[in-house]
Amino acid sequence: MTDAALCHSEQIDEAARPKGSVRRQQGGLRLFDLHCHLDFDADPRALADGLATCGTGALSVTVTPEGYERTVRLLASCENVRVGAGLHPWWVESGPKGAAVVERAVANAAAARYVGEVGLDFGPRHVGARAAQTTAFSGIAAACAASGGKVLSIHAVRSASVVLDLLERCGSFADNACVLHWFSGSSDELQRAAQLGCFFSVGPHMLASKRGRAYVQAIPRNRLLLETDEPASDGPSVSAEGFARLLRNALDEVARLRREDVEALADRVARTSRELLAFA
Repeated sequence: MTDAALCHSEQIDEAARPKGSVRRQQGGLRLFDLHCHLDFDADPRALADGLATCGTGALSVTVTPEGYERTVRLLASCENVRVGAGLHPWWVESGPKGAAVVERAVANAAAARYVGEVGLDFGPRHVGARAAQTTAFSGIAAACAASGGKVLSIHAVRSASVVLDLLERCGSFADNACVLHWFSGSSDELQRAAQLGCFFSVGPHMLASKRGRAYVQAIPRNRLLLETDEPASDGPSVSAEGFARLLRNALDEVARLRREDVEALADRVARTSRELLAFA
């Protein structure tokens, strides 16, 4: 069966499902992508509508203030999508121009309910901008701590301890939900993040590594979420059906690794996702 046919069959199954069932109570959304980049698609609105047809809700993160402002307007009427106000560490620049972008990103984060993609990347290609990244993320974290009630999708590459230190110092954990996207830190850092109340979004990229598969088994059951991190900024487009397939495959693999019933896992992940994304 093709992905498109599978989405169509799920629509038929949903229509036939008794009204008292769990899935009917969840308003038709069954899968949730807690970290994707719909604005990287040529037609984000059509993709968002396609995700709704496939019963998929999403947190679409952005990488620049300009990208956020454009995308939040474009997808404002898409009830199955939330848009995050972001400043990805790869897009952080030093100097006056960079400072103006950071100021705009901080203002967006202060006003938004959803914030992301934000964070730090101290990998070899980006560690040269460490100071500028830290300044930017500190401002965003402080803005989130000041207003509260936010969901943050956080990038932390070779920087998990610094990210956690900064969030803790700013008080960002007090009244916000911090989601670590594609976590790749140490096992001690994972344990610390879990103790601080972090959530973890897991997808195909994380599941492709031995460390990632091991971490999936260690994440607290009520802190586990799914993601695709698709499409890539310079990669091929992914159809709505492709998103649903990636999420279902990730769910199956997570259930296998954790030795859990896949339907029970799906229901739990869906409940957590719905709460974070405020889907009635």
